Amino acid sequence: MIKLNTSFLWNFINKENFTNLADKALEINADLNNPAGTYKDFTGWVQLPFKSEKIIEKINEAVSELKKRADILVSIGIGGSYLGAKAVISALTPEFATPKVIFAGMNLSENYLLQLVDYLKDKDFALCVISKSGTTTEPAVTFRILKELLIKKVGEEEANRRIVAITDREKGALVKMADKYGYTKFEIPANIGGRFSVLTPVGLFPIAFAGFDIKKLVEGAAEMAKRSSDETNFDENISAQYAIIRNLLLQKGKNIEIMVNYNSRLHYFAEWWKQLFGESEGKENKGIFPASVDFTTDLHSLGQYIQEGQRILFETVLNITQKPEKLFIREEEENLDNLNYLTGKSVEHINSKAMEGTINAHVSGNVPNIVIDIPELNEYYLGQLIYFFEKACGISAILLGVHPFNQPGVEAYKKNMFRLLGKPGV
Repeated sequence: MIKLNTSFLWNFINKENFTNLADKALEINADLNNPAGTYKDFTGWVQLPFKSEKIIEKINEAVSELKKRADILVSIGIGGSYLGAKAVISALTPEFATPKVIFAGMNLSENYLLQLVDYLKDKDFALCVISKSGTTTEPAVTFRILKELLIKKVGEEEANRRIVAITDREKGALVKMADKYGYTKFEIPANIGGRFSVLTPVGLFPIAFAGFDIKKLVEGAAEMAKRSSDETNFDENISAQYAIIRNLLLQKGKNIEIMVNYNSRLHYFAEWWKQLFGESEGKENKGIFPASVDFTTDLHSLGQYIQEGQRILFETVLNITQKPEKLFIREEEENLDNLNYLTGKSVEHINSKAMEGTINAHVSGNVPNIVIDIPELNEYYLGQLIYFFEKACGISAILLGVHPFNQPGVEAYKKNMFRLLGKPGV
């Protein structure tokens, strides 16, 4: 199981204050667990890991059929329709492997699309378009361009067989297109928002196409869900503990949280986490600003600020406890680089000591550190980690006093953009 290491925190927050918030956090947790609770229209994700067996079978069958036609899947979506799948696939894929899933529709960069079109010209590819409405600008523009390319390449009938639509059950432009052209279709549950959707077909379909075990991913999430299903057991509910810690640190003026990794494959997990907490808590002039760093790389850029800048920061460190230790430093006779003191030590050992030294330095510099110990980087523990943060996010936002599941501020830029582009009716 993943574990929450709080040993670096107690100089920054009062244990009595932490304990005093336990009942409140458990009360919120119980409300989130209740299918008829306050946020019932948004909490389909809470019990989802226990109800996913049939949809996993359907996804695996559809992926198996699609792989007979295409070697590459282009997953088209933005925000929660892309970040969860990207996070899991990036975490599990070797750094220099040829990608089986390519992501698009998460920006409006013409340069990105031009290069993608050029790359796909001689590839056997399929499209997975993910959008509840089907009209979100970035994925809609991308889908139109790539659909045209696919039809030109294989013909309309074959193109329709290579398109998967993940959308609303019955309303929206994309569901109409899917019904008209016969695309393979999967439902985005109405009571699950984008940033909580990674364990729905939104995330599971691209992850399965990439070759990873979505059953294990969901099993990990279910195990973490069990730990927070007992509303009286605070010691087991690490999501509630993390939520309380964040709120107490915010009360101390720590209003920026930095997610830290020492494994480059977790970079996009932090991107998913930033959307999860940023959209859930950043309302009514409240919230902790979520940021991220890749260490040790960013110790040579942001390390100075973290150590000695404004004392408004705390860090959450993702620590993979099972280290590979396959690459060792060998002794050199001349020792011109002065590295012989590392002889016999693995690169992973050196990286671990860099982590320990950095945590100690930052804590001494008045930067609280929360450490999340993850036994291994695989589907099962990633599933645990995803559900841990989802539940913690819900509890934390409600403790903060904001609605966790809406995002009213997202519409502001869209209205201006549509007006400037001359969209009818705007």
